[in-house]
Amino acid sequence: MASATSRIPGLYNSPLVERATQVAQWAGLSPDEQAVLQGMMGLKPEQADLMIENVVGTYALPMGVAANFRINGRDYLVPMVVEEPSVVAGASHAAKLLREARGISASSSEPVMIGQIQVLGVEDPAAAEAAVLSAKAGLMAQADELDPVVVELGGGARDVRVRHLPDTEADPMMVVELLYDCRDAMGANTVNTACEALTPRIEQLTGGRVNLRILSNLAD
Repeated sequence: MASATSRIPGLYNSPLVERATQVAQWAGLSPDEQAVLQGMMGLKPEQADLMIENVVGTYALPMGVAANFRINGRDYLVPMVVEEPSVVAGASHAAKLLREARGISASSSEPVMIGQIQVLGVEDPAAAEAAVLSAKAGLMAQADELDPVVVELGGGARDVRVRHLPDTEADPMMVVELLYDCRDAMGANTVNTACEALTPRIEQLTGGRVNLRILSNLAD
């Protein structure tokens, strides 16, 4: 985003064309980008027909910008796509109030997702865990080989850990967890692919049978 202030008095009362021009100038948009922003260019039905099954058209929603945001000392206009009145205005007003107290401070943890490999029929859980942890480096290296782009961007496998669930409806089970830094991606494809690829080795190490292997929705 540009370095200009996001405090734009009167934006709400400006005509649509003038408002769009102000935002385009603020963000330094090219003419083509402005055309996309204003809906003159975008997804065509012919393109949509190549994306999913049984396409009959496309669907649009209003796009506005919430003003007044200052986050970690930098000003932003925040795009919001909503159909409900007052949401953009409410966000802008809240940002204006927060701005008077130096704005918003934000931070985040590393983008590490958890892939879970469920192992059933493990006869000696302690020995199986020891075997998996002793092979941790190799398992992580194998996972990293599957997506060199993520690794080049600073992501990749970060750890392997083991959990035991002795009392479940599916009998005792062991869960091998792959902790994977997926960077800016949501991570499902990368993590699921890694879990699938590690399955034969996990079965070999534990003597058990792998059933589920999938990204966890828990991202703590």
